[in-house]
Amino acid sequence: MAKIKAKYGIDAPGVIRNLIVIGVALYILGIFVLPRINAGVWLTSLNWAMLYTGIFLIIEALLMIWYSKYGKLKHRDRMLALYSFSGHERVLDIGAGRGLLAIGAAKRLTDGKVTAMDIWRTQDLSDNSKGALLANAASERVEDKIDIISDDICTTRLADNSFDLIVSNLCLHNIGTASNRMTACNQILRILKPGAVAIISDFKHTATYSKVFVEAGAKVEKVGTFIFSTFPALTVIKIIKPA
Repeated sequence: MAKIKAKYGIDAPGVIRNLIVIGVALYILGIFVLPRINAGVWLTSLNWAMLYTGIFLIIEALLMIWYSKYGKLKHRDRMLALYSFSGHERVLDIGAGRGLLAIGAAKRLTDGKVTAMDIWRTQDLSDNSKGALLANAASERVEDKIDIISDDICTTRLADNSFDLIVSNLCLHNIGTASNRMTACNQILRILKPGAVAIISDFKHTATYSKVFVEAGAKVEKVGTFIFSTFPALTVIKIIKPA
């Protein structure tokens, strides 16, 4: 029987849909509608603005689809390569979705365990569900190394000093307020073991995350902003909790 390939979904499907719908509408207006109206130079300028904006939005949507299908696999490996696995770690994936990071980490473990945490919002990821994560874990033969929990990092009761590694990609920006994002950062430090590592990737607010971690006494390294291999461009920070 052929192996069923893991499917990690499309990030922000509603955003992609809106970009395509608006982009196509502007393109059609720019190509077919406004050129038929003879209303002077200002309308001609508006015509070109609509045309180019429509093309830009469509390209942006296509790049987001490319990242969801291919780019995020490479980015997952880039993030996990920042940590030297022994195989015995307890790992937490915040905003695990369909298991991209959780499964990647589980493949690097022997007797370690990954906890995959999410609140399962489908606006953040297509078919974002426990079932999809379980199916992917089974297809990659790591289901025995992953525990799945429905939990919010802002209010989690996971025990202090529990994890050797915490990872999160494109998750924390979805937290609605700046104060709650600060709470999430403090929670991450609370549940990390002394001397342990968190690796966080996001397309905005990473400077704020870094400031919160530094003020709490952690060491923070900015690994880079990856403009050409992720879309939107993602910045990765590595946080080391004081021993």
